[in-house]
Amino acid sequence: MKLYIYTVALFFYSLFLFPQVGIQAYQTITTGAQQIDEYLPKLKNKKVAIVTNASGIIGNKHLVDTLLKHKVKIVKIFGPEHGFRGTADAGEKVKSGKDALTKIAVVSLYGSHKKPTKEDLKGVDIVVYDIQDVGVRFYTYISTMTYVMEACAENNKELIILDRPNPNGFYIDGPVMMDKYKSFLGLHNIPIVYGMTCGEYAKMVNGEGWMNTKLKCKLTVIPLKNYDRTKFVSGLPVKPSPNLPNDTAVLLYPSLGLFEGTIVSLGRGTDHPFQVLGSPTSATFRYNFKPISTIISKKPKYQDTLCYGVDLRPLFNQHLQRKSIDVSWVALFYNQTPDKQKVYFDKNFNYHAGNDELQTQIKGVISERDIKASWQPAIETFKKIRSKYLIYKDF
Repeated sequence: MKLYIYTVALFFYSLFLFPQVGIQAYQTITTGAQQIDEYLPKLKNKKVAIVTNASGIIGNKHLVDTLLKHKVKIVKIFGPEHGFRGTADAGEKVKSGKDALTKIAVVSLYGSHKKPTKEDLKGVDIVVYDIQDVGVRFYTYISTMTYVMEACAENNKELIILDRPNPNGFYIDGPVMMDKYKSFLGLHNIPIVYGMTCGEYAKMVNGEGWMNTKLKCKLTVIPLKNYDRTKFVSGLPVKPSPNLPNDTAVLLYPSLGLFEGTIVSLGRGTDHPFQVLGSPTSATFRYNFKPISTIISKKPKYQDTLCYGVDLRPLFNQHLQRKSIDVSWVALFYNQTPDKQKVYFDKNFNYHAGNDELQTQIKGVISERDIKASWQPAIETFKKIRSKYLIYKDF
């Protein structure tokens, strides 16, 4: 409860101390994919592989369909977590096969393997990456991108990144990943929120030698036009993943993603995923919801069970102006949980946090101010690295 009170105080204090965060409409930005004339010449007379999902669109058409109309020879599609068409549940293994619409071979990078193999890239001349990210370390698309970069470097294939805006690119926050917690939820020593587009991030991975290879990837980034990093990017035309349906879910994701490693439901199986929190043991809360099985959440936590908790949708503007991760909610539910020392956290929490200190701090009722202060030395080191690879004006 102390953390929650501190969070409210911090919000009102920040209103007077810091410039307010604005909102930029997605439609005012020109994406890398939209600038066809910039990369189409590189694809002519080449056998092309596309790494993409449902978010890889130009206007109201998918990148794959657009390139096919331009007579580009697409020989393979690589699909990340949630699949090429973006319908698979979080963590659900996705099988390779053929795309029903185009009949092009689709290789899953979230099934039997997460990195393209030499055989996968056989007959491919050049690879194009186009996926909408949300700028959070444990959102797995940047891990997929890193593995694609490694495969391209090892097999002498050029990679083109069609850059897209980072909606959460207006701040940097969170514990920096510790080596012992590296996994597909985080491959590199970066904060949870790192303030870079995927194109900038790819340049950093390449430049810092963060791939598991001594080789460099032959990399081209098609940059955005009219992107303002100081603002939250609103109105993504396609859900970046099935359970991030709107601006509120995207904005809250860096904070609420930490609950993946707790007993608390994030609202999967409801109409408001990543916007509500609750559990059957938190009956002191008035708000309640009941998760059910859906197409995008086949087996949600606490399916068909009443959960008590909080509805965070009214707090959009408060969270926007914080410009930081809110760990008070994790502490609030921890303090409401019976037998919390035994059952609240699971092993996934430390992998999402990137360290084992945050769990200890919450159990020890450390103030949010002190928790955030403990992150700062590593964040400052990261900022110095990050600054070398920025394409767009910094905040």
